[in-house]
Formats: sequence, C-alpha cells, structure tokens
Amino acid sequence: MTAAASQRTTPPDLLGTWTLTRTIEDRASGERLHVTGSTELSRREDGRVAWTETGTMVRGDGSRIPVSRELLVEERVEGWMVLFADGREFHSWAPGTQVVHPCGSDVYDGRIDVPGDGSWHVTWHVRGPRKDLSIRSTLS
Repeated sequence: MTAAASQRTTPPDLLGTWTLTRTIEDRASGERLHVTGSTELSRREDGRVAWTETGTMVRGDGSRIPVSRELLVEERVEGWMVLFADGREFHSWAPGTQVVHPCGSDVYDGRIDVPGDGSWHVTWHVRGPRKDLSIRSTLS
C-alpha cells in the first residue's frame, strides 16, 4: 500500500479484531507501562464504527491492571470523526496526519498510521502540567 493509499484508509477498512500492544512512557516518573490485549472495530446498526479495547496493563513492579475503553467513529460530510463513548469529539480520523486533542490543560498530539503491512499504529505525545507521556500502540 502506498503512503497516499494508507492515508485514505477508513475505519470500515479495518473492521475486525486486532492484537493490541501498547507502551506508555511516563517521562515525569520514569515509569514504563505495557498493555497487551485486543482491539475490535465493528460496524453498528447506526452506521458508526465501535472501537473497543480490552487488555491488561503491566507496571514496572509487575502488578497487572485490567484496562478497557470504548470509542466511536462516525462518518461526517468532512470525513470520519473519532468520538468518546459519550459522543464528545476526540479527534478527526486522518491517517498520516497529526491530530490534536486538548484535554483540560494537557494537550494530546497524535497520529494514526496504516503502513499497509497488516498492522496500524496510534501514537500520542501528551504534554501539560499534569502529564508528560508518550503512548505508542500497534494493532496487528
């Protein structure tokens, strides 16, 4: 898949269950967290795509914490939009392009990449008075 084609990848192109691997680097504390689990993208009756993640986060001390989140992705005139489960806007679906999400006084600067090798990636850099994180997810 060419870079241009990967940028045109839409959420329905990625329907199915994906293996999730995520690394969270907390630069403030020096802690590195790892998440493994699954991500499912499924079409809902209303036409939106449900994005559901479940997994286990492992802390540096070996403790394990169950994690999950649900997002929605809906098609709009201007393109696809990722929403929180309660319907609030999160960011545009724009593979290959930086997206920004202000969260209080912290700012999430992210990117979705679909390289065409059977995987896709979501990367966030979070900075602000409460957070200083890098979050890298691979879905394969």
